[in-house]
Amino acid sequence: MSDPAPEAALTPPKWGTKEMLPLPGRYNSAVRELAAQRFAATSAAWKDVVFDRQYDLFSLADAQAVEQEALDSGYRFDFSATVSLESEPEKYKRPEKAASAFADGAVTDGRRQVGVGDNVIRKTSSVTGPVALISKIEQVMGFLADGVPDGTIAVIDDSGGTLTAPIIEGFAGVICLGGSVRSHLGILAREYDVPTLMNCTIDTLVDGDVVEIEVTAAPPAADAYETGDTGHARIWKIEG
Repeated sequence: MSDPAPEAALTPPKWGTKEMLPLPGRYNSAVRELAAQRFAATSAAWKDVVFDRQYDLFSLADAQAVEQEALDSGYRFDFSATVSLESEPEKYKRPEKAASAFADGAVTDGRRQVGVGDNVIRKTSSVTGPVALISKIEQVMGFLADGVPDGTIAVIDDSGGTLTAPIIEGFAGVICLGGSVRSHLGILAREYDVPTLMNCTIDTLVDGDVVEIEVTAAPPAADAYETGDTGHARIWKIEG
């Protein structure tokens, strides 16, 4: 998968403002650049080309070729998986940058409570495993190539449901820092039967920390997000 075009390489629009999102910017820049090259090759006046020979500058086949190039490079996945983080950075917090938001509990029986969340699928036993904080395309591509290590529990933000969709069934569990049990990730978790906690508040975790997620807890009631009756599934870090 190729990287998106560098900022300096994008052909700026002649009028108006720059595209806010990277995929429209990439597509429109390619259109502008191709049309400019074709026009320069005509050695004609603009008024003689723009109305009578516009398809010499840019055709349906050209539009399809530009789109296919973006799809073949894998950029569609790149864009859809990261657009939330890029467009609303204050709303979606990358897991590795999330500040501690849960007061540490005391160590009991070799474990310490480090978070709470909303259980999506009720199971007969809790799930334990090492965490992987995932927020980048490169991490997902690595897991696709090498496989998800057995027992891995992913820590993601709400937008990470799209990012990790290609590998979600490989996780032993998921801790999501946003969303609700009825969000897109909740649907995926039920479809692939992946133990998942949504809307989590956690203490700071790092890759490799071993945690236990309480997927034996009852999922939130239908009106839980209106009444605030959430956060009953616990997350423990295994100490020592």
